[in-house]
Amino acid sequence: MMTLWSVSFVLLCVWRFSYAQYEHLGYLPGYQDPAQDLYTAPELPKDIPRIQLRLAGEKRKHNEGRVEVFYEGEWGTVCDDDFTIHTAQVVCRELGYSEAVSWSPSSKYGKGEGRIWFDNVHCTGNEKSLAQCESNGIGVSDCKHTEDVGVVCSDKRIPGFKFVNTLTNNINICYAAAAAAAAAEAEQVPRLVSANTSTTCCCEHSLNIQVEDVRIRPVLSSYRKRIPVTQGYVEVKDGGKWKQICDDEWTDMNSRVICGMFGFPGIKRYNTRVYKMFARRRKPAYWDYSINCTGNEAHLSSCKLGHMLAIKTNSTCEQGTPVVVSCVPGRAFAPTPMAGYRKAFRQEQHLVRLRGGAVIGEGRVEVLKNGEWGTICDDNWNLVAATVVCRELGFGSAKEALSGGLLGQGMGPVHMNEVKCSGFEKSVTECPFNMDKDSEGCSHEEDAGVRCNVPAMGFQQRLRLSGGRNPFEGRVEVLMERNGSLVWGTVCGEGWGTMEAMVVCRQLGLGFASHAFQETWIWPGAVNADSVVMSGVRCAGTEMSLSHCLHHGEYLSCPKGGGRFAAGVSCSETAPDLVLNPQVVEQTTYLEDRPMFMLQCAYEENCLGSTSSSTPANSYRRLLRFSSQIHNNGQSDFRPKASRETWVWHDCHRHYHSMEVFTHYDLLSNNGTKVAEGHKASFCLEDSECDEGIEKRYECANFGEQGITVGCWDTYRHDIDCQWVDITDVKPGDYIFQIVINPNYEVAESDYTNNIVKCRCRYDGHRIWMYNCHIGGSFSAETEDTFPGLINNQVTHR
Repeated sequence: MMTLWSVSFVLLCVWRFSYAQYEHLGYLPGYQDPAQDLYTAPELPKDIPRIQLRLAGEKRKHNEGRVEVFYEGEWGTVCDDDFTIHTAQVVCRELGYSEAVSWSPSSKYGKGEGRIWFDNVHCTGNEKSLAQCESNGIGVSDCKHTEDVGVVCSDKRIPGFKFVNTLTNNINICYAAAAAAAAAEAEQVPRLVSANTSTTCCCEHSLNIQVEDVRIRPVLSSYRKRIPVTQGYVEVKDGGKWKQICDDEWTDMNSRVICGMFGFPGIKRYNTRVYKMFARRRKPAYWDYSINCTGNEAHLSSCKLGHMLAIKTNSTCEQGTPVVVSCVPGRAFAPTPMAGYRKAFRQEQHLVRLRGGAVIGEGRVEVLKNGEWGTICDDNWNLVAATVVCRELGFGSAKEALSGGLLGQGMGPVHMNEVKCSGFEKSVTECPFNMDKDSEGCSHEEDAGVRCNVPAMGFQQRLRLSGGRNPFEGRVEVLMERNGSLVWGTVCGEGWGTMEAMVVCRQLGLGFASHAFQETWIWPGAVNADSVVMSGVRCAGTEMSLSHCLHHGEYLSCPKGGGRFAAGVSCSETAPDLVLNPQVVEQTTYLEDRPMFMLQCAYEENCLGSTSSSTPANSYRRLLRFSSQIHNNGQSDFRPKASRETWVWHDCHRHYHSMEVFTHYDLLSNNGTKVAEGHKASFCLEDSECDEGIEKRYECANFGEQGITVGCWDTYRHDIDCQWVDITDVKPGDYIFQIVINPNYEVAESDYTNNIVKCRCRYDGHRIWMYNCHIGGSFSAETEDTFPGLINNQVTHR
């Protein structure tokens, strides 16, 4: 028979084992103990009015908007008269942001409602509250809401920022009034609410949440080991201290917003029992307030602040435990150990796609309509619609709704205009839009884009640039496992190119690759990281991490070694994007029979068919001729990779070659077999014409600079040497004609997928017709499948 001591011992062992899954583990990196307070809540003189601020209106990111002031139970606005960046600094700091970036007059974020609380505001920039600045007096204004001012604040929050609710009493009275009203209605008794409260409006317009930071902290061992973190406590940082939130009034809509902020499109249920056990074991530190989100907010700061919770003296909430969220990641970010991470990023559906972005979850929004891809006009484009796009693609909510073709301009139709989403649509194609004005009044200068929240995968911590003059350049150094430990080392420069450099810049969040270097003697790098730890790297260009590219693994092969032959990159926030006009190709095609004695220069440049070497001088070659109009729709100028002192003079044509090959021309049979080919060396890369208001910058005459300016295009006329395909030996029939720009990736671009044009071609032996010319990937997959050859210029790399 077991003694009482034996039973107690067994129960103790079982109890200790039940906590073993999380008790022995420390916090993940980044979840350290709270830092010391760096912020002191302002103490205002008693004669200064108590106000609260928020950013409202037609926002395209959470840290911008119309400045609104809450005073005497009513929200109002601020007039733009005499407003300056110093006043904007006061506003942003009062909201908990480190500084103001800019401000905008004339109701840029839409017209507000109610009173205009401040007019002719003069701030020095050092005031603790907008109410301390000189003005006409609160509520004294001769402005209209067409003059409502807006600000853009920095993303960075003030360390140690403490949310100070100076209107607590009003809000408590408001909730008390609402509760009393609800009770009275339920019991059918007269409402016993004092008329002097006069704050019922704050029930509907409560304050926005202003905290220093938010995180999901995993507490179970099974979730601490996962990347990304998808389940754990929701904690807010207020006053420099991390605090849990009481789940007494928590809703799924709140969880949806939190998961969206961290890059997850959905939420799911979780085992509450184990979290209750954990909460009993460790004493939580609760935040003072509840949270009230509608579910379509892109960021917690857009949610409303709930009322103060009745926190017990022992810091436990009355009827609940700390809030836990469990998020559902998109398939590309499935939480698995790093070794088993899903390497290839694939979109989860086929109605919407992003183009021209530097990182995953960023780009110009394109939608499929009537079998053709087109763009969305930025009229009324906002965070709600952008968030629908992001969630649809397997990301979280939107960080920013972009306008003005900021991520490059698309080609083809503008499919949607004046889009207005509720936030809960499964696809942006379900959102109402102006059916009568799909593209009326909209050009590609107004293409809408998004930047989405994506899960933190930890890729950035496994790569660095070393030795550069600035953070955007340097020798590539990677963190790899060698002999059971993680060590920093270099990447073999042999075979290193633009696609690999693109992945590095994306992984580090530095934008696009500007140059790829196979020798880095100018950048010494870290002395303890000279050894080569990665070789044979070959990337498709779409990978999120260099480790996902093909490489030799543990068995390195680098004949020249590291040192000066280590790989390096320079990155840029912007990049060019070359797109060829398919209509010009279709409209300018014709045949020419040209005598061989007039093709000597072309022969030297290898622009003729293989049988031309045995063709007599008085014989003819049949040439398929056409014009190419190549636009730069990107964000920066297209410049040759080679510096001008290395350009090669071609005596026959009397010009400098700045790129070895600029375009490939291929004639393919209907089963994809190549029957003829041509190419164009970039003998004269210049601005032929530009959009209105843009000046030409490049002209190659007299050894001038070569390039294509953003908003300009270079036209290779049909009567220029090598602007053809030699079809002398081609039999009559139906073919596919294909043009590839920048085929060797000599110059980095923001989007390689649009570097191909395809046409159907019919040749009867005497005449030739081009039809159905289009940019590769501009039609639905079903249509593209009927055109053999390359789908786009990126997927087929190497």
